[in-house]
Amino acid sequence: MAGHSKWANIQHRKGRQDKLRSKLFSKLAKEITVAAKMGDPDPDKNPRLRLAVKEAKSVSVPKDVIDRAIKKSMGNDAENYDEIRYEGYGPNGVAVMVEAMTDNRNRTASNVRSIFTKNGGNLGETGSVAFMFERKGQVSYAANVGDADTVMMAAIEAGAEDVESGDDEHVIWCADSDLNEVSTALEATLGESESTKLVWRPQTSTPLDFDGAEKLMKLIEALEDDDDVQTVTANFEISDEVMAQLSA
Repeated sequence: MAGHSKWANIQHRKGRQDKLRSKLFSKLAKEITVAAKMGDPDPDKNPRLRLAVKEAKSVSVPKDVIDRAIKKSMGNDAENYDEIRYEGYGPNGVAVMVEAMTDNRNRTASNVRSIFTKNGGNLGETGSVAFMFERKGQVSYAANVGDADTVMMAAIEAGAEDVESGDDEHVIWCADSDLNEVSTALEATLGESESTKLVWRPQTSTPLDFDGAEKLMKLIEALEDDDDVQTVTANFEISDEVMAQLSA
């Protein structure tokens, strides 16, 4: 996961931020609409919607965009989206999980399969790589929110399971079903998080050299560029030296 996070930072430095920002806003708005339609349009009464709104706010999605997305869920003309998970292997045997929301399953399946094939990967059957991941809640804070011990104590008191503290951020992990409660408790102690979401946490990782990393990043970029794809997770590990080469 840390590797994926670092790659996102490299993408921004390379000047893709405007395109990425627009797509991210669109995907978060879709999640808000679906969450509101499936439950209550009031975030205080709908945990999934509350998390979706919190994640949108953390990346500065404008309030009017959030409000429109919720309002859209209450209209008779709101699209019906199916949530689908695709699993496959990228270059060097890296396991890849793709989550999508679509109003046309055939279109999305065809697009995802084509992206895997064109970028040195293979789309697998359901369950082909899921066993390598675990569904978890993830709350991220900037490093300056406090030292590792302070964050660890706050996480323990909030009911979290694990904390990874690095130079850039603190990543707090919890059971997927506890994310709403844990994130609320953390807010009371540490303030607003930089990110709060459900993720697939890899249980093992595949180390990549520069060539393998470059090929995998092309696959991830292509998948993330698809309008139906919401998230992409892969179990790769890239050294700081290779990451520096990628960002050059």
